[in-house]
Amino acid sequence: MCAGNPLSDSRVEVTISDVGELINRAADEYDAIILDVDNGPEGLTHPENDDLYSLVGLEAAYHALRKTGVLAVWSATPAPRFTALLKRAGFKVEEHRVRAHQGKGSRHVIWVASRD
Repeated sequence: MCAGNPLSDSRVEVTISDVGELINRAADEYDAIILDVDNGPEGLTHPENDDLYSLVGLEAAYHALRKTGVLAVWSATPAPRFTALLKRAGFKVEEHRVRAHQGKGSRHVIWVASRD
C-alpha cells in the first residue's frame, strides 16, 4: 500500500455525510478536500452535485481549507471551463494528465488547486 494505513492515523477523521454540507459549514478547517467526479465536473451523472463544482461551491471549498490547504479533483475527462472556475474561486491550479493504470490505459485529469 502506498499510503500505509491512514485510518490508523490519529489525525484522520472519517465522517459519513453530504460533502457539500460539510464544505459549506467549514472555515479554515481542512488540510485537503479530495473529490472524485465520475464523468467530469459537469454533474452529468448526478445533477445534484453541480453545486460542488460551481463557482459558489468552489469558493466554499476555498474557504473550508486552511491557508496551505489543497483541493484535488479527479475527472475522467478534461474540462477547461472547470480549470477557469477554480482560478476564479482564488485557487492556484495545476492540471495533471495521468494514465489509469501505472502508465497504461485511458488518460484522466487531476486538478490540484491550492490556496497558497
